[in-house]
Parts: sequence; structure tokens; C-alpha cells
Amino acid sequence: MEMSMEEKKSLLEDQLAQALAVLKSGGIILYPTDTVWGIGCDATQPAAVEKIYALKNRTDRKSLLILVDHPDQVSRYVHKVPEIAWQLLDVADKPLTLILPEARAVAENLIPEEKTIGIRVVDHEFCRKLIHKLNRPLVSTSANPAGEATPSRFSEIPKVILQGVDFIVDPALEGNPTRKASSIIAVGPGGEIQIIRP
Repeated sequence: MEMSMEEKKSLLEDQLAQALAVLKSGGIILYPTDTVWGIGCDATQPAAVEKIYALKNRTDRKSLLILVDHPDQVSRYVHKVPEIAWQLLDVADKPLTLILPEARAVAENLIPEEKTIGIRVVDHEFCRKLIHKLNRPLVSTSANPAGEATPSRFSEIPKVILQGVDFIVDPALEGNPTRKASSIIAVGPGGEIQIIRP
């Protein structure tokens, strides 16, 4: 049975409050995004980031990106955003992750040796509201152990992931995701561009 607007609003508020409490206490959540379901935490808490590495059974710092709720937020987490990055964000017509140089203001264990960070401006109601309320970026990584296929829908998420997070957002808030991972473009300090994933 379809939920009414009132029921949906009530569910959204309830889930936001619960997810926010878990994130603030250093927990990890399983949540819907504009692409696929993600495992996430407060991107400024190293211990929470460590929990995600352990759950995914990997230490590759390049595997995690951060989500922000508005393009204005990008410059908070990168020392100097190359001009071309703003242009790419302007013209993107599908979810786009930018790998940008000189990351800052996030947990140290999110940043690889080359000091880059993957950032996506998310276009998803629940995500945007959660990030806005948290007032910090949200870590995002696909809901699968290292080496396994990325689940395209909630029903495909492995039990080990479902049991390993501290909170699972209600699938009723999934919205209309693309069900595939975002495009990835790396931008160098001088504006050099490398397409990692079309």
C-alpha cells in the first residue's frame, strides 16, 4: 500500500533522527543514495571510518568517498578547488564523483598518500537532509565486502553488511536511484583531467 505524504514525512523525520544519533556517536549506517546503497559514517571521525574498512575487509583509502549536500561545501574539504572542477559539476547530468587534490578537514585515514579525496554532491532527499543536519560530509562506499559485486538494490546487499552496521535506513526512503555507481573524474592541481569511470 502506498504511503501518504504525511506518513512519508513522518518516516523521513524519524529515520533522519535515528541515523543522526548513530553518526554522532561514531556509528556506521547503511543508507540509500542517488546511485546505490552506501555504507557511511561521519567523515571527520577516524574510528568510525576504521569500522567501515573493517566491515568491508579492506584498507584501500581510495575506496571511500565523501558526500556533500551542496556544491558550496566542496571547498571546505579541498585546499584549493581547480576551476575546471566547478565547470564539471555545473555540466554533470548524472551522479559524478570528483577526485580532487589536497584534501583537508576530514579523518586522516580517509586520505590516501597522494592526499586526494573523492567528493560527490549528492542528489537524494534523505542524504541531503542528513548531511545538512550533521553539518559534516558523509562517507560513502558501496554495500559489499571488498572484491564482491556492488549490489544495485537493497535486496542484493549481503547479510554480513546488514549485520555489521549500526543502523539501516528504511528502504521505503530509497527514492529513484540510478542503481549504478557514479562516474569518476580525477582532477589534478593544474586542472588536468583523467576519466577513471565514464
